[in-house]
Formats: sequence, structure tokens, C-alpha cells
Amino acid sequence: MNQETLAMLTEKAKLVRRGIIESTHAAGCGHPGGSLSIADIVTYLYFKEMHIDEKNPKMAERDRFVLSKGHAAPALYAALAYRGFFPPEDLKSLRKTASYLQGHPDMKGTPGVDMTTGSLGLGFSAACGIALAAKLSEESFRVFCAIGDGESEEGQVWEAAMFAAHYGLDNLTLFLDLNHLQIDGDIRDIVDPTPHDQKFLAFNWNVLTIDGHNFEQIENAVEAAKQCAGKPTVILAKTVKGKGISFMENQVSWHGKAPNDEQYAAAMAELDA
Repeated sequence: MNQETLAMLTEKAKLVRRGIIESTHAAGCGHPGGSLSIADIVTYLYFKEMHIDEKNPKMAERDRFVLSKGHAAPALYAALAYRGFFPPEDLKSLRKTASYLQGHPDMKGTPGVDMTTGSLGLGFSAACGIALAAKLSEESFRVFCAIGDGESEEGQVWEAAMFAAHYGLDNLTLFLDLNHLQIDGDIRDIVDPTPHDQKFLAFNWNVLTIDGHNFEQIENAVEAAKQCAGKPTVILAKTVKGKGISFMENQVSWHGKAPNDEQYAAAMAELDA
């Protein structure tokens, strides 16, 4: 990755993080922690990797992204807004009555959203279906999906993993947001889903592990996934919940809490520094 591209992605990620803070503050609710942890992955996909057209959101040959951890919608909405799918000022309407930016993604109401998600595990299964449909139709688009590590405690996740391997969905790339925190605490203290690498290997997946905040590692993993024939790829992305806002980092309390006015000002000052 050249320095110009790296600088561009760094600036876009800062905008995405600003959008997350803006929207959750305006809503007075939402999920900033897990949105911030996937901000760099979403930024890379929407500003570097994916074949999409903001002027034609339903373009048949577009790549698809399914946010299975749907509560992290503020990250997806910010990426879509700054990519040009809708005005960034609309981010402040998050979770408002009649807004097209609801608490979880809605493919029927929000431009650029490829799948409605919310119930954990649902999006991963849908992504598998989309990838299989592409195979059956001999279409070349790729499918990307993001799940949370707490989400990986859901049985549906492992049904989807088995399905994807069985059908050889090498057009599917799964990001597992490994920030180690879910709503009730450390994932290893709730229902320990680790070791993820060994489990996905046992399910016959191609398994890669990266720093989920390093754009060069994200790029290398995505490119490696493209070269893996005959099996799906999971990218285990080691991330930090609340990444980019010092007082939110690694704090489970920021899973589902919006910043107040003072915290909003402090967060935006950090992002502007």
C-alpha cells in the first residue's frame, strides 16, 4: 500500500469515527464501542476495496457487505454517508422516529445497505446465501460480512460456517471483530467461544489473523482471501473496543451507551487533534 492510499484511508477512518460519535450523541443512545472497533475495516472496504456505486446503490454487479453485528450500524452509516450514499448531516437523525437510519441496518430504507440485520447470527447466514446465489448465477461479485466475537457464541454462526465450507464459498470473506468485549463483559467470562482459529480450521475455512486497525494488514488479508480457491476465508481481526477515543477504549461500559455533551466534546477534540 502506498503512502497516498494509507493517508487517504487514515483520513476517511477519522471521518467515520466522527460520524459514529456525532450520530450516537445526537441519538442519545446506540453502540459506539463496537462501531469504533470495526471503523477501520469498514473504511477499507468502502473506500478502497469494494466495487460499488453510490449513484446506483442497487447495481447488480456490486460487491456486498453484510453487517451481521447490526448494532454497530453507526459505523456502516458513517461509511455510507462519507462515500456519498446520503448526506453526512443525516447521521444526526440516527434512531429518530421516521428516520431512515434506524438502530439496526434496514435494506429497504437505507441507501447502500445490502441486508437487514439485528438478531445476531442472522447476517452471517444471509451473507452465505448471497454468496451461494452468486455462485449459482455465475456472477463475479464478492461478499463481505462482519460479525462480533460475542456474536460467535450464537449457534447460528456455526451453522453458517458449516454451510459456507460445504458449498465452497470462496467468494465470501468474513471479518470477526475480536475486541474481546460483549455487553456483559469479557467474552471468555460469558460463554467462551475461543479458540476461533482452531474452530474455523476444523470447519474447513481459510483462517487469517491480523491487527484490525492496520490498513496494510487488512489489505493483505483481503487479497489473500481472493487467492484462496475452494473455501471461504475468515479474517480474525484483533481490535480494540472504542478504538480512537481514549476514554472509550477497552471499556465494556461503552458497548451500548451514548456520549453526553461533555464526552462528545472530548471525543471530537481527540479526533480533531
